[in-house]
Amino acid sequence: MKVSYKWLQEYLDIDVKPKDLAEKLARTSVDINDVYSPSDGLTKLVVGYVTSLKPHPDSDHLAICQVNVGEAEDVQIVCGAPNIAANHNVIVALPGARIGNNIKIKRSKMRGELSEGMICALQEIGFTEKVAPKAYDEGIWFLPEEAKPGESIFPYLGMDDVIIDTDITPNRGDMFSMRGNVNDIAAFYDLKPHFTEKKVVENSDEQTSDLISAAIPNPEIAPTYKLRVIKDVQIADSPLWLQIKLWNAGIRPINNVVDVTNYILIKYGQPLHSFDYNKLPSHDISVRHAHQGEEFVTLDKDTRELIAEDIVVTAGDKPVALAGTMGGLETAISDDTTAVTLESAIFDSILVRKQARRLDLHSESSTRFERGIDPATVETAVDEAAQMIAELAHGTVTTGIVTGSETKPKPVIVKVTLARINHVLGTSLVAQDVTDIFNRLAFVSEFNGDTFTVDVPTRRWDVNIEADLLEEIARIFGYDNIPSTLPAQTNNVGGLDAEQKLIRSSRHVLEGLGLNQAISYSLTTIEKAQQFQITNGGTPMVLDYPMSQDHVATRMNLISGLLIDVAYNVARSQENIALYEQGRTFVPVAADQRPTEEEHIAGVVTGKLLTDTWHDKTEAVDFYQIKGIVEQFLQNMALTGNVTFVANTARKEMHPGRTADIFLDDQIIGYVGEIHPNTAKEYKIPESYVFELNLEPIIANDKIARHYQEISKYPSITRDIAMLVNDYITNQEIVSLIQDKGGAFLTDVTLFDVYQGTHVPEGKKSLAYSLTYQDKNETLVEDKVNQAFDRVTAKLIEEFDITVR
Repeated sequence: MKVSYKWLQEYLDIDVKPKDLAEKLARTSVDINDVYSPSDGLTKLVVGYVTSLKPHPDSDHLAICQVNVGEAEDVQIVCGAPNIAANHNVIVALPGARIGNNIKIKRSKMRGELSEGMICALQEIGFTEKVAPKAYDEGIWFLPEEAKPGESIFPYLGMDDVIIDTDITPNRGDMFSMRGNVNDIAAFYDLKPHFTEKKVVENSDEQTSDLISAAIPNPEIAPTYKLRVIKDVQIADSPLWLQIKLWNAGIRPINNVVDVTNYILIKYGQPLHSFDYNKLPSHDISVRHAHQGEEFVTLDKDTRELIAEDIVVTAGDKPVALAGTMGGLETAISDDTTAVTLESAIFDSILVRKQARRLDLHSESSTRFERGIDPATVETAVDEAAQMIAELAHGTVTTGIVTGSETKPKPVIVKVTLARINHVLGTSLVAQDVTDIFNRLAFVSEFNGDTFTVDVPTRRWDVNIEADLLEEIARIFGYDNIPSTLPAQTNNVGGLDAEQKLIRSSRHVLEGLGLNQAISYSLTTIEKAQQFQITNGGTPMVLDYPMSQDHVATRMNLISGLLIDVAYNVARSQENIALYEQGRTFVPVAADQRPTEEEHIAGVVTGKLLTDTWHDKTEAVDFYQIKGIVEQFLQNMALTGNVTFVANTARKEMHPGRTADIFLDDQIIGYVGEIHPNTAKEYKIPESYVFELNLEPIIANDKIARHYQEISKYPSITRDIAMLVNDYITNQEIVSLIQDKGGAFLTDVTLFDVYQGTHVPEGKKSLAYSLTYQDKNETLVEDKVNQAFDRVTAKLIEEFDITVR
C-alpha cells in the first residue's frame, strides 16, 4: 500500500522523517518496498499562465504561446497539445529542467519558432498512465486558478509529499488502510490519533427501503451486505485535494462518485461499489453463486465466462457485479448518472481470492477482501461515502440503510500471564508496562492476579491466541529493547547422522565425477510426474489450488526436472551439460493419504564430459560413460550387497537398446540409459543420458567398514582369453561367472575386444577378456595362476558352451 506521509499527518501529530518512519514500520509492522517523493529527479518545474496563443505559421497542430512564468516578461513556448488554451495555469518546464525519465529540457526552435521551455502533461512529469486522469490522456494538465505563476508546481499536485510503499503480509490486512496505519504508528510512537469520521446527514424524506431491497439467501458467501441510495447527484470531476490523495495512492481519479468510493477504500480499508441506480435491471439485490458458463461483462469491457464457484451480485437474478472483484459495465457510473446505489459488504475471502486469481482480476478491492475486512467499519464507511457524495455531487441521501445480511463477529478474548510474557520475551516487565502497551494498541484489558484478559478489537482479526498477544507486546515494547541473552548450552555434540553423511557424500562423489548440482521444483505437471519412475508408482498427489498449470502435482522422479534444466541451457547455446540433483520424490500410497517421501539422486549428461584440447579430441558421452559414473558412485557408497545391471527395453521414456535397470541384490534401485529420441524431442533437447537411483535401499544396505585396499608390492600376472559365445549371453553374466570362479587372487576382469562379422558364425560373437592375478602377501607362481585360469575356462565352457579361440 502507498501510504501518504501528509495524509498521515492529518490524523497524527507526528514529526519523524519519513525514512525513519519507514524503518520503524519495517522493524515493527510490515515490510517496506520503497520510500520516495513524486518530485524525485524533477527540477525547474513551475506554474505558467498562458496569456495568449496563436497558430504556428508552419504547422497545423502547433501553437505559439506567450506564458507568464513569474518573470518580468512572458516567455514564448511552442506547444502541440490539442487542449492548450489561453487564460489557464499550466505546468512549465523551464530551460535546464529535468522531467520524467530524466529528460533535460533545452531552449530550442520548433519549425523556426523559438521555444523557451515546455508545457507539460502529467505523464511527462512522471505520472503513469495508471493514475493520470483519462480526460487529460492526450493533453496538458490545467492547474487550479489560485496557482501563482513562477511558483513550484509540486505543492499544487501533491508532489511534495513522501510516499511510503508498504508490502502487506496476509496476516496484517488491517494495514491496507490509512486507519490501520494510523493506529499502528500511534501505538509504537505512543501518540494519540485524531482520526475523523464524517457522519451522514439523511436529507431526503424518501425511505431507502422503498427504493431498493437486499436479501442474501446464503449469508456464508456475504456475511454482511448493506446498501444506501443517493439521489439527484451531478457527476463531475472531484476536487483537486481528493484527486491528489488518489493518485498518490496509485489510483486513477474518475469522477466525484467513484473517487469517493476509492477514497473510503484507502481510508478505512473497506471496499465499496457504486451502481447507477437507474441502470439496475431490478431493485431487488442479492448475492449468489454464478451459474456454470454464465457470461458477464466487467467494467474493463471484457466478457467473462463464470463457473459455479464464482460469486456475483445480482439485480433481479441478473449479475451486476463480480462480488468483491469488479463491477459490471451496464450499471457503471457515467456522466448521465443522477442516482447512486452504494454497496458496502463483506464477502467470503476464499471465494474472492479464487475468483480473482482464476479471472486474473486482482483489484484494490479483491486484495482487501482476500486479507479480511473489519466488520465494525462496514456501515461507517458507507455512511461517510454517502455524505461525501452528497457534498461533492450535490445529492440527497435517502433515509435509512438497507441490510441484506449482517453477521455479528464473536468477541475475541485472549488471556496471558505476566510471568509467561517475561519468560517468553526474556524481559522484566511489570503489570503497568504491559497495560500501557495494551492501551497504546487500543486493546481493552483487565489485570487480575497475574493474568491479563484482553478484549481484541475487530480491526485486529490477526490476534486470536496467546502467541499473538506476545508478538504485539514484543513489537510495541521494541525488538531492540529486548535483552540479548546467550542460549543455554547442552552436553550434546552436534553433527550429522549416518543418513545425512551418506547423502552429503553422495553429492560430493558426483561433483568429483564432473557433474554440477541442480535444484528443481518439487511440483510439476501430472504427465512429467508420471514419467521416468523407477517402479510404477501410480498417480501423483495433485494440489487443489496450484499456483500455475506447470506446478500442479508432486514429483515422482528427478529426471524430468533435470531435462527441463537441460532444455533451458540448450536454448541458450550450451552444448555440454552435466547435471545431478539430490532430493525427495513423493510416492503415492492410498487415496487421501500423504505420499511416501523417498530420497533420490539423479544425473543427466548431454554432449561431452571433457573439453577438447589441442592434442586430444574427446567423444560425446555414451551409455558406457554414464554407466561408469553410476558404477563409480555405487562403489564409493561401499555397499556390501551385489550390484548388477540388467537390460530393460520396456521403459517407454528410455531408449530400448541403451537402458539398464540397476539391482542391489534382488531389489531394483534405479536405472541408467539414453533418453528415447521421441522423449528428447518433447523436451527439445539433443541426445542425452540419464540415471536415477533410490537412495533409501542404498542407505539401508550394510556398508564395508574398511573401504580401501592396500597396494600390493608384489607383481601381477595377466591371462587373456578369447571366446565365441552365443550373442544373447551378456557381458555381465560372463564377468560375474569369472569373478565367482576366478579364485582368491583374481583382482580384475577387463573386456578388451568385441567382434561380430566375417569369420564369426551367425548368432555368435567374439569376446576377449584380460584377467589379472595378484597376491598381496607373496609373489604368485605360474602353477597357481594356471590352475585358477583353467577352472574359469572349464566353467565358462560348461555354463555358456563357449569356444575358446
